Amino acid sequence: MTGLDAHGFRLPAYGGGALADVLPAVVAAAGVTSPDLPRTSLELPDGEHWVVVLVDGLGMQLLQDHPRDAPFLTDVLAAAGSATGGGSGGTVVRTLTAGVPSTTATSLTSLGTGLVPGRHGVVGYTSRVPGTDTLLNALKWDADVDPHDWQPHRTALGLAADAGMHVTVADKREFAGSGLSVAAFRGARRLDADDVDEQVDGALAAHREAGTSPSLTYLYLNDVDHTGHGKGVDSPAWRTALSGVDDTLDRLREELPDHVRLLVTADHGMLDVPVDRRIEVGDLPELSDGVRRLGGEARLRHLYCAEGAAHDVAETWADTLGDRAVVRVREEVADWFGGIDEAVTERIGDVVVAARDDWAVLSAEQFPLETRMVGFHGSLTPVEMDVPLVVC
Repeated sequence: MTGLDAHGFRLPAYGGGALADVLPAVVAAAGVTSPDLPRTSLELPDGEHWVVVLVDGLGMQLLQDHPRDAPFLTDVLAAAGSATGGGSGGTVVRTLTAGVPSTTATSLTSLGTGLVPGRHGVVGYTSRVPGTDTLLNALKWDADVDPHDWQPHRTALGLAADAGMHVTVADKREFAGSGLSVAAFRGARRLDADDVDEQVDGALAAHREAGTSPSLTYLYLNDVDHTGHGKGVDSPAWRTALSGVDDTLDRLREELPDHVRLLVTADHGMLDVPVDRRIEVGDLPELSDGVRRLGGEARLRHLYCAEGAAHDVAETWADTLGDRAVVRVREEVADWFGGIDEAVTERIGDVVVAARDDWAVLSAEQFPLETRMVGFHGSLTPVEMDVPLVVC
């Protein structure tokens, strides 16, 4: 776990303490080797069979702050002896970091590929298609953008399958063949699972079908994130969603054979942004000078600038926003993305704006949906960046 920088940001712990390290570590713990898997220093307890569950939006701080709403996970934290690291036997609890930005599309691709964002290229909820002023929405995707071109690397799941592991993704039918699914999870066997019952049954079936082969089954639960965006993390509806996810995990652990490892993690945390902490770009005309297009999302904006304007734009935004955000030109934030491959460079903003505390930068004209949201994520604060790694 990395410390906080001068801005109160948690920098990503790529290479051994980040979400991208999880699947390479799982494959190694299962005794499966592939020379092409990304290297990691993350170590997990040995086990040939794994079910990996990603709970969208369940940051570590949110989990720690709601013990009554997550009794199963809270008991596992207690059994491990610490909520930030440690464990005994097969129980492990520690805190990892998301990558940057701390958002679903980026994190799912980091998980599935084992790569940092600057390599796999899914660098935000929205990002520029190089050579155009068009944005790719990485959750909805664009039929004109081939996910194999956008993310050309083999996935950790695919490499594990090629090395002899029985690898299954149990996910909703609506995600089958989507650009994000192809970019992040191609190479795995797919199992349609539209609700909790089908997901649990799918995990059990995948384990049975693996037989004596090492196995890895991936499940995705999104109720916590969906509710947080709409109602906020400080709402009864959010706590109900967390309780439902916790019940699912408890059931899954109960029904899986004892020798199957259950690993629970998340893609990011979330925080509520009050109305008076929302900076509307349309109200500040100077913020449009030299900016061709806004991208990213409210907590981490990509600014795509006119040629040669990046430094002037960065200065204007920094002067206007003050201590409400960290404003940097692209070259100054390469480490946030784990380094940046040449093919990925133009997808990242010429200027990157990361919100501090509970501020957000909105544009009602360009991103109207965000004006109706309560919960947000994407920046580098600990509540957004810190995610749990729970093995039980």
